[in-house]
Amino acid sequence: MGIGAGAGVAAVGGIALTARASSGPDSSTQGTTGTGSSLVFDPDAHTTLTTSVTGTDGTTHSVTYRFWKAITYVARPVDETYQSLNVSVPVEIDGRAVDASDAPILFANSVGGYMPSSVAGATGIGGGGMGGGAPGGGAPSGAPSASASAAPSAPGANGNTNATGGALATNQLLALAAGYVVVEPGARGRTLKDSAGEYYGVAPAAIVDLKAAVRYVRANRGRIPGNTDRIVSAGTSAGGALSSLLGASGDSALYEPYLKELGAADASDAVFAAGAWCPITDLEHADGAYEWNWGGNAVQSTGKTADRTVSQQLKAQFAEYQAGLRLRGLNGFGPLTARNYDAYLLRQYLEPSATAYLAGLTDSARAAYLAANSFLTWDGKKATFTWGGFLAHVGARKKTAPAFDAFDLSTGENNLFGAGTTQARHFTAYGARHDTTGLSGRRVASDIPALLNLMNPMYHLLTERNPRRCKHWWIRLGTKDTDTSLTVSANLAAAAAGLGDDVNHLYYWDQGHGANTDPGDFIAWIAEVTGYRKR
Repeated sequence: MGIGAGAGVAAVGGIALTARASSGPDSSTQGTTGTGSSLVFDPDAHTTLTTSVTGTDGTTHSVTYRFWKAITYVARPVDETYQSLNVSVPVEIDGRAVDASDAPILFANSVGGYMPSSVAGATGIGGGGMGGGAPGGGAPSGAPSASASAAPSAPGANGNTNATGGALATNQLLALAAGYVVVEPGARGRTLKDSAGEYYGVAPAAIVDLKAAVRYVRANRGRIPGNTDRIVSAGTSAGGALSSLLGASGDSALYEPYLKELGAADASDAVFAAGAWCPITDLEHADGAYEWNWGGNAVQSTGKTADRTVSQQLKAQFAEYQAGLRLRGLNGFGPLTARNYDAYLLRQYLEPSATAYLAGLTDSARAAYLAANSFLTWDGKKATFTWGGFLAHVGARKKTAPAFDAFDLSTGENNLFGAGTTQARHFTAYGARHDTTGLSGRRVASDIPALLNLMNPMYHLLTERNPRRCKHWWIRLGTKDTDTSLTVSANLAAAAAGLGDDVNHLYYWDQGHGANTDPGDFIAWIAEVTGYRKR
């Protein structure tokens, strides 16, 4: 769908299919280094590039933009390869001049799997990606390096993740073509370790880095083009968790010591709105939520169900946790508990998702789909089905039990909570109690509870009730995403809505992890919530 994004801005939306960039004569490619005490954005330190973006209507738009590369956003960086950001500002769309001085700013991270993400090798918008992990900051063995392509490609909404599950450039390209400013920050990640073998990208490094990047942007109001009071974060998977955490934890004092240590700019780190696709978050309760949701489904790798005792014990933990949240469902559903959550998901998300999907098919395609999926009933206007039918339709689950705090410390989340030269640690009492690696202690380390609060948006919405949180939320998840529980994003939405926030949350029917089937709608939503369309 197209949008009107202000005077002189082309209407464009939908899926960015291709993007080709070419450089033109202009200034240096390097922005301010951020070393010492200088965190001043240099407006002249950019190149001029041209890229083409194709919208869902099939129309290709030519966008000329200014590109600032690898600006270090803290005064005392631990690793500039990751603690830097790129800025892209449109100046001409389809031959018409664009003034983006008051445009919304899309703050799009490409983090996946809580891995390190760098924009330092990019030569144009959308060139950031995963990289790093070996001593000295090199890429981990067998891992792809960060993209350095001058021609970022968004091959389709549902091919929207990189090798570790982080977002590709679809949202960034569409935002640029709509006349918005795009900031792409890098961030440290869990696999990074120095020459002494110490891990320097474990929790809370990634969220601290992203907050520092927001502070850099806001501190340079009037120098960086765009409205620094209208920053909209976006991310997928772990990047979606970090985006929602940025939204929930704006200006929280909990992060101040970490930000001061890095020499972050003296400015607010609150964002205006948050976009989160399939957020992998609420990690300390994710194992229980996963078993409540997918406990009866066979594990993809084995074809067998997970250990029944473990699954049932974790499921019971979820029931206790969910009751303690005292959340109420959207649209007057009432209290959300483990006993009625299946009914809530069906009514609020799953049946509407299937209904929209079926309504969009041709008569013949719909008939074929219904014939192949007998669990689903269609009355011509609405799709209905049972929770059991839905679970059978999804099929195998991706992860075993526990899904996140593994007894053998083998998950990425175990690595996320590593410390010093220790690669991985337990972060739940249940995981520690059942450790199989031979640890002498069967308790979580004393610093873990505080780290969990730093990494969980639910803490800032329900416990801290942060008044500086964002008030606008865009949350998306595929119905066949078994990387986490469907309750995780639903709880996030319910928590924000319970505080009176504007929440736009839906599930993509039959889509898996990383799906983004309505990127044009997201770009239009930004214009709506920021008021940019009216201006």
